[in-house]
Amino acid sequence: MILRDAIFFALRAITAQGMRSFLTLLGIAVGIAAVILLTSIGEGIHRFVLAEFSQFGTNVVGVAPGRVKTAGGPPSGLPTAVRPLTFDDARALEKLPQVIGVAPTVWGNSEVAGNGRLRRTTIYGVSQAALQVFNMTVKSGQFLPNEEWESARPFVVLGSKLKDELFGTANPLGARVRIGTLRFRVVGVLESKGQFLGIDLDDTAFIPAARALELFNKDGLTEIHLSYEEGASAKMMAERTKGVLTARHGREDFTITTQEDMLRTLGNILDILTMAVGALGSISLLVGGVGIVTIMTIAVAERTSEVGLMLALGAQRRSILGLFLGEAVVLAVLGGAAGLALGFGLAQLIHAAFPALPVHTPLVYAALAVALSAVIGLLAGVLPARRASLLDPVESLRAE
Repeated sequence: MILRDAIFFALRAITAQGMRSFLTLLGIAVGIAAVILLTSIGEGIHRFVLAEFSQFGTNVVGVAPGRVKTAGGPPSGLPTAVRPLTFDDARALEKLPQVIGVAPTVWGNSEVAGNGRLRRTTIYGVSQAALQVFNMTVKSGQFLPNEEWESARPFVVLGSKLKDELFGTANPLGARVRIGTLRFRVVGVLESKGQFLGIDLDDTAFIPAARALELFNKDGLTEIHLSYEEGASAKMMAERTKGVLTARHGREDFTITTQEDMLRTLGNILDILTMAVGALGSISLLVGGVGIVTIMTIAVAERTSEVGLMLALGAQRRSILGLFLGEAVVLAVLGGAAGLALGFGLAQLIHAAFPALPVHTPLVYAALAVALSAVIGLLAGVLPARRASLLDPVESLRAE
């Protein structure tokens, strides 16, 4: 049988039982739509979370005091106190190869008073390098000047929301504000960065790290952040940082995290989540597969005499097998295409109704969905098609 006749035979068989074929298509379409919709939401959330973390740059190494590790008790007679991170530690890290910026960091919460208004917010004590390390942009004025960390002047840079809350539309540059018990002069306002996992990055103020130590009465830095050149290995930079600080402290009493490793780990977790969500949606595909098996089994029973006639006229059994398999695959592929359109449409509709919900449908998922529907049709049609190909021509011609 030539290919044209085989396609015509399959399409005629599908259209001859329109309602039955439609219901079979619907079963596959609902399953594919569920997979597309759920994976679109999962992929959208995946991209959203990674973008949130990536807005600070990926070439960043963070050092925090204290070792995040469970171990046995220390040897007798050795002190157990954790040595705080200092400005000298940060200066030592500045000398590492391929390091382009080091930001000693101290943070806490405090009241900010200015222009007759009072607001409690997050205060970050940093250095001039924080602008580059944290990938920030100044909207007006300037960032903290490049001065000796211990003797930096009492300047403050306001986040965009904090500026609006305290000064409204007025120009805050040069104004005096009180943070806790200390007074600062406003030298700049930052561009908006939005929210980071529910934390408002614009409701912040940046002051020199030494002033933050005084403000919060701390004897050591909260963290040290350093950024490094593009192309440098995150693992190598972490090892260099570890070597310098271990030599200075005498032991590893600090914790190093890299933005690249964190993004990789987070990406792996989100990939698993997306696949799990897609697997839940694919359960409905099993229902569609069962529907194809049922419909094709009925079709074989109804067309027994037709199959017998074809066999009597010389059709090969593999041709009969191919015809019924082709019919099952065509049903599944048409259902997959309909499900793809339905799932994509629902995803866009949900995104339009809830703009805050990130939705993204990669083309690879669409291609896999159609391919998956074809595989399901192929597998579901094997048994009925094999049964049709094994029918006895004489007995088949006797069938009513």
